[in-house]
Amino acid sequence: MSRIVRIIAFGCGLCGGIVASQGPEFAQQYRQRVGGAIDELRQVVSRFDGDARASGETTESAITRLRSNADDFVSRQGAAMQANVERLGRLEMHRQTMMQSGPFSRVALMMRDGDRDVMEAVYRDFEPAVPVTEEGLLSAAIGFIAVWGGLLLLTGFLRSLWRRPRQAARV
Repeated sequence: MSRIVRIIAFGCGLCGGIVASQGPEFAQQYRQRVGGAIDELRQVVSRFDGDARASGETTESAITRLRSNADDFVSRQGAAMQANVERLGRLEMHRQTMMQSGPFSRVALMMRDGDRDVMEAVYRDFEPAVPVTEEGLLSAAIGFIAVWGGLLLLTGFLRSLWRRPRQAARV
């Protein structure tokens, strides 16, 4: 029976290693998407800024002017542009923080402070990859050890619980 448990634990450990190795890959694809979102938002904000300057306004004053407009449609456009400017700032700060972080810190930072829209898009289009980076291989090893070792410890604990009642009944 213990041989079967070890084989099952090894197989589950391999699965755990494969799953864990995808964390750094997911974070890498996330960083690429964040970069794309920043590039696109910069173009939108830059065009708006150019239009504002051509009208003798700053970006902030043009947004305020739009938001205070009595026309609901125009007011909503001002709110949308304000949201674009704010999101661009958040994404740029987030990307900078991620670039300054260490490999494993990036995964944690993405999970803690990540942009939900970008993360959902990455999840929808995620393509697993073979981990060839140091962090990918280390993540795979940690995942394997955690699942494999956890299962062996759990089965050992459960076996000791099952043996106690039998030994107590013999005495």
